[in-house]
Amino acid sequence: MKPWKDALRDALVSGTAASIASTAALAVCGEAETGRPLAPTNAISHWFWGDRAARQNRFSWRHTVLGYLTHHGASIFWALGYEKLFGARRRHQSPAGALADAAAVAAVACFVDYRLTPHRLQPGFEQRLSRRSLFAVYASFGAGFALGGALLTLWRGDPP
Repeated sequence: MKPWKDALRDALVSGTAASIASTAALAVCGEAETGRPLAPTNAISHWFWGDRAARQNRFSWRHTVLGYLTHHGASIFWALGYEKLFGARRRHQSPAGALADAAAVAAVACFVDYRLTPHRLQPGFEQRLSRRSLFAVYASFGAGFALGGALLTLWRGDPP
């Protein structure tokens, strides 16, 4: 297992990649389902502003920025687990193995988000998106972990 200090450092990269990838999926799915690409990101701020945040459709500092920052922080949190559990074996792993590890973390995150977390602390974007879109968002989340891990491997010059 990777030491905590190294896992945290690497989680900043893989978590950022997961945050960007899943936020892009939120925007695409939001546009497709509601005609409002920022609505799902705004809904994330419901933990602070209440469920009225899920009805916000346009950019606002209050909802969009807080929603994104909350999502980014949660992405770093989940990336820390991803890096701690799977980061040390990444350089010896096939791309399919890396994707499987990332998908496992995304699946656990989804389970925790919707089965173990109180409503007020759930992601919130489920209030604006279908289950099919939620799948796309969590798949993008996992793909972002794998992409971030691949970037870390390349930057360090580790063999694939």
